Amino acid sequence: MEEYNVIGIMSGTSLDGVDLACCHFTKDESGWKFEIRNSDTVEYPDQWLDKLSTLHEKDGMMLAQTHAAYGHFLGTLAKDFISRNQLKVDFVSSHGHTIFHQPQHKFTYQLGDGAALSAACGLPVVCDFRSKDVALGGQGAPLVPIGDEILFPAFDFCLNLGGIANISFRHLNERIAFDVAPCNMVLNSLSLQLGKKYDDEGKLAENGNVNEKLLSQLNDWPYYSKKFPKSMGREDIEKDFFIMINTQHLSVEDKLRTFCEHLAIQISIVTKSYCPLPTAQCQLLITGGGAFNKFLISRIEKQSSLKITIPDQKIIGFKEALIFAFLGVLRWRGEVNCLKSVTGASRDNCGGAIYK
Repeated sequence: MEEYNVIGIMSGTSLDGVDLACCHFTKDESGWKFEIRNSDTVEYPDQWLDKLSTLHEKDGMMLAQTHAAYGHFLGTLAKDFISRNQLKVDFVSSHGHTIFHQPQHKFTYQLGDGAALSAACGLPVVCDFRSKDVALGGQGAPLVPIGDEILFPAFDFCLNLGGIANISFRHLNERIAFDVAPCNMVLNSLSLQLGKKYDDEGKLAENGNVNEKLLSQLNDWPYYSKKFPKSMGREDIEKDFFIMINTQHLSVEDKLRTFCEHLAIQISIVTKSYCPLPTAQCQLLITGGGAFNKFLISRIEKQSSLKITIPDQKIIGFKEALIFAFLGVLRWRGEVNCLKSVTGASRDNCGGAIYK
């Protein structure tokens, strides 16, 4: 096949909902082209928010039960999405939801049983994209960069501001990518302390002040001194990052303002180190929920001096769902969908389990 209609399903670490995108892919002599034809974000019901936020603390029986139940949940969402939009779909490609990610201990765990998902939606399913790369000695993350390479080649840097901020770019004729810093996991957690699910356009942060002591502590986090390939998980952020922030007796607004400055600084360190041109000529594509945070974007622009592109809302909100749909296409075709230059695995590989 050279044409595919695929539903990409993405659930990020910030727990702001399940993204579904029906994506159309075609391939010809000039390469791959894509279109997001339908998209939706389904907020998690309270019971799923409670389960997903605490599942890493539960026992094995609960993990197994929830793995199956979450697969059925995602399959039902996909089936409803297809029915509402009267879609014709070849298969579903699901990222799942990360519960554990510890590649240094050779394991990762994405919740959402593919067999249950397939049974619930009545379609083939591609899922569990990270495990093979981790088995090959890689980080199993980030996986989006091969999509950046093939679908968004015009940009020098592709930055995703999700629960964790990650970036990809070409360096020495290879695609390089890694997690830059925590992002919406921290911003949303702080905003909840003021009764808000997120900091709308960064207005709360804009009203705060930078605390130099906290800023220095955050910038000294040992993760930043590691060489890539590298990735971070929820465990790392909860163990270290939240402790640094919560032990400071500051207003929530000051914490938000300081964190935004910290994130902008970390992004600028990366882009200034690897920009192939003078920074004012380098193109930075920003997607993910953080792209709607106008104050954060202004700080990134100030610190990095890059030419920033904020795409249309479908790309902002559904780029990861789009690319996981594309990873599913590559897996379906038996082609490489994970790059050793990104993850540090022993070889490029074709990851993902298929349930037909």
